[in-house]
Amino acid sequence: MSKHTYNLAFVFPGQGSQSLGMLSELAAGNEEVKHTFERASDVLGKDLWSIVANGPEDELNQTQNTQPVMLAAGVAVWEIWCKNSAIRPDWMAGHSLGEYTALVCSGAMSFEDGIKLVAMRGRLMQEAVPAGVGSMAAILGLEDHQVVNICAQAAQNEVVAAVNFNAPGQVVIAGNCAAVERAILAAKDAGAKRAVLLPVSVPSHCALMQSAAEKLAQYLLNTVIRMPEITLIHNVDVASHGSPEVIRNVLKEQLYKPVRWVDTIKFMHDQGVNRFVECGPGKVLIGLNKRIAKDAGHFSIHDSETLHKVLEQFND
Repeated sequence: MSKHTYNLAFVFPGQGSQSLGMLSELAAGNEEVKHTFERASDVLGKDLWSIVANGPEDELNQTQNTQPVMLAAGVAVWEIWCKNSAIRPDWMAGHSLGEYTALVCSGAMSFEDGIKLVAMRGRLMQEAVPAGVGSMAAILGLEDHQVVNICAQAAQNEVVAAVNFNAPGQVVIAGNCAAVERAILAAKDAGAKRAVLLPVSVPSHCALMQSAAEKLAQYLLNTVIRMPEITLIHNVDVASHGSPEVIRNVLKEQLYKPVRWVDTIKFMHDQGVNRFVECGPGKVLIGLNKRIAKDAGHFSIHDSETLHKVLEQFND
């Protein structure tokens, strides 16, 4: 019997947390990792685990590969957790792409449909903006409203916007390359601690993704979506939804609207969540979450050591 825990949330990372060899140590002692990747590989007709294990890194970082790889990785870690513990969170969320992982793990979408959908999402995103047209940058040390205003002034009939509100003083911007460069210079002039381009080829969550979102909406119409079994907070509106139609719409909007991660973590914390577990490779979200909900407990599961630490913490 599983035991739902109201003050516990599991959160799933998105692109940027992938790395060559990720989950290899966990895979050595848990068959769920390779089994999950085999299922994903069968859906797409390509060996995703080989890409993770052997690279090359450029192939892993191609958006259409990164997205199914990260979904498979998050689902694998979730399945390992479910095998080893009866405790289930009452809350879930995922950062950008991680929202699709949360949908699968919450029972709202089948694993196979999720893999197909994020692979298509990655292709549509890459096709929408040719390489060299768009970029993203991280702005550190400014207030959110400062970054929003800087982007408005730097646009000059192009696109640049604040798209990831990741943590206090950490905002990611995206848009046309020249507009992003102008915003970086303006952010530095305004006193930003850092303003640096990110190594990505797709300007996610800005207006340049509108055409990709319209095409994704057509695929979403043919994807079976159910009411989540675990309350899932969406990036776009910081709300939970039970209607498949509404979930399809927020997933469409997610492609060209900001990821409100600070608001998402704050909302769950305000509802009584005092323990957050990052479920999947890397430790990006635990770093952000510690800065948002400072008095909560923050954990990450990405290898055997961290798995056992969290199991000891929660199974006592």
